[in-house]
Amino acid sequence: MITLAVDCMGGDHGPSVTLPACRQFLSTHPEARLLLVGLPDAFAGWQAHERAEIVPCSEVVTMDDPVEVALRRKKDSSMRVAIQQVKEGKAQVAVSAGNTGALMAVSRYLLKTMDGIDRPAIATQLPNEKGAATTVLDLGANVDCQPEHLLQFAVMGSALVSALRAQNTEPSVGLLNIGEEAIKGNEVIKRTGELLRSANEANAIHFVGNVEGNDIFKGGVDIVVCDGFVGNVALKSSEGVASMIVGGLKTEFKRNIFTKFAAILAYPVLKALMKRMDHRRYNGAALLGLRGLVFKSHGSADRTGYEHALNRAYDAVRNNLLDRVQGRIAQTAPVLESAASAAAHGDTVA
Repeated sequence: MITLAVDCMGGDHGPSVTLPACRQFLSTHPEARLLLVGLPDAFAGWQAHERAEIVPCSEVVTMDDPVEVALRRKKDSSMRVAIQQVKEGKAQVAVSAGNTGALMAVSRYLLKTMDGIDRPAIATQLPNEKGAATTVLDLGANVDCQPEHLLQFAVMGSALVSALRAQNTEPSVGLLNIGEEAIKGNEVIKRTGELLRSANEANAIHFVGNVEGNDIFKGGVDIVVCDGFVGNVALKSSEGVASMIVGGLKTEFKRNIFTKFAAILAYPVLKALMKRMDHRRYNGAALLGLRGLVFKSHGSADRTGYEHALNRAYDAVRNNLLDRVQGRIAQTAPVLESAASAAAHGDTVA
C-alpha cells in the first residue's frame, strides 16, 4: 500500500479541487492510501473512504505568504503537516499545489537535502513532438545557479527519468543555451558545459551538449538542464502557447458550417492533438534532492490536473525514485566532489 499525504488546502482552489481529485484517484488506484490534511471545516461534505484518513491542521499557507511566514509562523499549516507525514514515515510522498517558494523552504527544512546536493530542484515533463515528454529542471526553485548546481540537477534528472521510463537506457542530457556551440553562453554556462562533459567522460551522465529552447519540444534529448529563472519562463510559456492553440482550434470549429464540417472529418486527429497538448496531463513536478519525496501541483490546476499530480507522485514511489536518486548521487560522488572542490577554489575543470 502506497500512502500519499495531500495538502488539501493548497493552490488557487483548495478543497473544491483537491478533494474530488483525491476521490477519483482512489477509484483508480486500489493500492493507494491518502492522508488528507486540511482544516476540519473543509471536510464537511466529504464522504468517508476506507483508504482515506483526515489529518486536521489549524493553518493554511496562502499563495502570497512570504517564505518566512510559512516556515516560522505557520507551523501547523496543511502544507507543513503534509510534509511532516513524510518525515515521520507515515506517508511515502507529499503532494501540494501551494506556494512554490514556501513548499520548497518547508520541505528543505523538514526533510533536509541529500548528501552531495546543495540545492533541491523542481523537475517536470513537457510534451514534445515525438509523442513523449522532455524533463526540464530547474523550474523555479533556484533562480541563481552555479555550474556545480547545474551538474547536480543533471544527475538528479537522470535518476528521475531512469526511474520512470520503461526502457533500460541512459537518458540523454542537454544544457539549455543560446546556441549549440560550446563557445556560446555566459561564463556560468561555459563552465557548466565543462563539468557536464567531464561527468560524461566519467560515465556519470550521458551529456550530448548544448541545446536551444526549441529543442525542449523537439524531443532531441530526454533532459534539459537550466537555472530556475529560465526554466520557469519556459514552463509558463509552453502552457500559454498550448492553451492558445487548443482554445483557437475550439473557436475556429464553431465559426461557420464549413469549419464545423472539417472538424467532424478531422475530429479523431484533432482530439489526439489537443490531448497531447493538454498541459494538465503533465502536471506534477518532483522536488529532487530531498531526503523524502514531495510533488508540486500547479497552483491553478483543476481536478483533472491535480489527479495527474497524484498519479505522478504515486508512480515515483512505486518506481523507487528516492532510492534511485540517492544511488545515482552515490555513484557520481567523485564527480560531484570534484566540481564542488573546483568551485571552492575558483578553478575550471580539466
